[in-house]
Amino acid sequence: MNYKDEYEKENENNFQNTSNGNSDSYHTEPVETEPLSQHDEESALPKYEPLQKAENMEEEKIIEELETEQPGNRIEFKNSTKKKKRKVKGFVSMVAAGVVGSVLTITVLPYTNYLDNFYQADEKQTLGITQQNPEVNTVTAQPTSSKSSSSIADTVEQLSKTIVGIVNYQQRQSRGFYGSSSSQNVENGTGSGVIFQKKNDTAYIVTNNHVVEGATKLEVSLYNGEKVSAEIVGTDALTDLAVLKIDSKHVEAIAQFGDSSTLRPGDQVYAIGNPLGLDFARTVTEGIVSAINRSIAVSTSAGNWETNVIQTDAAINPGNSGGALINPEGLVIGINSLKISESGVEGLGFAIPSNDLIPIVNELIENGKVERPYLGVGLADLTEVPQLYWENLPDSVKDGVMITAVEPNSAAAIGGLEAQDVIVSMNGKKIANSSELRKNLYSDVKIGDEVKFEVYRDGKLITVNVKLAK
Repeated sequence: MNYKDEYEKENENNFQNTSNGNSDSYHTEPVETEPLSQHDEESALPKYEPLQKAENMEEEKIIEELETEQPGNRIEFKNSTKKKKRKVKGFVSMVAAGVVGSVLTITVLPYTNYLDNFYQADEKQTLGITQQNPEVNTVTAQPTSSKSSSSIADTVEQLSKTIVGIVNYQQRQSRGFYGSSSSQNVENGTGSGVIFQKKNDTAYIVTNNHVVEGATKLEVSLYNGEKVSAEIVGTDALTDLAVLKIDSKHVEAIAQFGDSSTLRPGDQVYAIGNPLGLDFARTVTEGIVSAINRSIAVSTSAGNWETNVIQTDAAINPGNSGGALINPEGLVIGINSLKISESGVEGLGFAIPSNDLIPIVNELIENGKVERPYLGVGLADLTEVPQLYWENLPDSVKDGVMITAVEPNSAAAIGGLEAQDVIVSMNGKKIANSSELRKNLYSDVKIGDEVKFEVYRDGKLITVNVKLAK
């Protein structure tokens, strides 16, 4: 038997041992095509140790046969066997290498691209990247950004440049140790404002009248921290609005007003201002429109007034007065003015609607004040007057406005109104209190109109016609 026959026979035995589960034999079954992971790559590749062990067994068998034929030549055989051993080892190694090479060529090469793709994909998944297969509708994570065209953060970022802080300084007298006195401007309060117009060298700011009322000096704090002096253009105490002006060179952006008549309860809104002072400048709070066309009775330096407001649950705190109430498009639809701050009450803030403030603001810029019809009387709600002064009234009269004083040469004096007259209607519209009288006088009629008042005088109902003046 030659070496080739011996090898083929031994190799056939190895195939049989392999099928019988002998772990020391080389496994020559086709390699499956499942992807290899880094964990089992080593165990799946062909092992060379079983082939080396089979070669040593063949040499031992040859040595035994020769010793049997020539028993006295053990030493000589070993010397000659070294050469044969080298030849056998070289031949077997060459054949084994050929077999292994063939197996690797057949089983590994066809999957080389697959493995490369697999490891490339695995590496990309590690980096957070998902490869897309154009034939499969794959869900992928797209890059995200904090900025987008529809982001409220973008809107607020741009509009915040138009929101200012307003510091009200008032003059205070102080006395020295030796009776001397001096005056100085002392900070009296802070509020907010909105830059809404830029014309030539002047920029205009709208705010609340109560933010600037009584000020001897006004300082405006811009979004970039710069502080500039401001002047009052005009104020209107009844509507609690005021317009200031600063040098336009300090202004980079202006706000736009929206149409407040389109608002509905449930619409999203955002309040921007300086709650509790400039330390919290341009604070943004979120809420909804809770109600529209609310009528709130307020006491102003010009008298009581029924203010039409937007109700919102966006957080409004002291210092927010004069700030903007905006919609998601960034349009100013109201100026935050007041809130109910009673114990246990939350989420009741109010803003002057943009459609109500725009005519007032324009008139303040044009005239410095709001020109309204002037009646020339002092008023008091009937419910506030002691019954001693209205005991002659019929029992059916429960509401109305009593005239407490009439200014000489005024429209009321010329028209024939007198002190202690009780006004119960104006142009046929019932009047219950002084706020309703002012509301109708300033909203429904204008200077030069003749107004018909129904009044009770000495217990009798009479009509008095008054031509309104400035």
